[in-house]
Amino acid sequence: MNDKVFTKPIEKQFEFNEEVAVVFDDMLNRSVPFYKESQKITEFFALKQLKDGGLIYDLGCSTASLLISISKQLKIEAILIGLDNSDAMLEQARKKCQALGATIDLQNADILEYDYKQADVFVSNYTLQFIRPLVREELVKKIADSLKKEGIFIFSEKVISHHSKLNKDLIECYYDFKKEQGYSEYEIMQKREALENVLVPYSEDENIKMAKNCGFSHCEVVFRWANFATFIAIK
Repeated sequence: MNDKVFTKPIEKQFEFNEEVAVVFDDMLNRSVPFYKESQKITEFFALKQLKDGGLIYDLGCSTASLLISISKQLKIEAILIGLDNSDAMLEQARKKCQALGATIDLQNADILEYDYKQADVFVSNYTLQFIRPLVREELVKKIADSLKKEGIFIFSEKVISHHSKLNKDLIECYYDFKKEQGYSEYEIMQKREALENVLVPYSEDENIKMAKNCGFSHCEVVFRWANFATFIAIK
């Protein structure tokens, strides 16, 4: 189904409700530059890391597209757990898993409070940016503590530049991309206003510093387009 969420005037801040959930896959593909390519990279590293009997968590799994794709490529037995706090998203995820025959443990959970088991891989696709900065580092530390030695955390985030002109140009470049995907100026403006103070991005350097402060031995960008980046952090 095509994303037309912001063709009408917004009445509240952005939330992952039923209206968003039913068009979310289209929204991602048209709103996140090279989304499929960044997901392929994420899948590659996740599959290399997972061993027989291993465990992967997807934090903010939305409609479970990533875990479904990973499940189809697995040559071993592994546990795939998707966590999200939106019932609407999880409902879409369950429908997709059933239709595609994917065995994934989908749970409604607060990723800040969840009791994680020792895992091989954590994935977070454009989720940290929705976690309040005051507790974001606390979550990343919890992820590091819950990973096995040499485990990995793969996360994608919208990023900012602290150079004011460059940051402005990056935003303009991104808006041009959205227009090429068929979004109108009005839809772009509406979504920007809905996300105000809901989505709070860090810079590339700030994300790397956060990961290292939280116990990861290494962190770097493995894919970037303008102000969108995919990171890998190694415990």
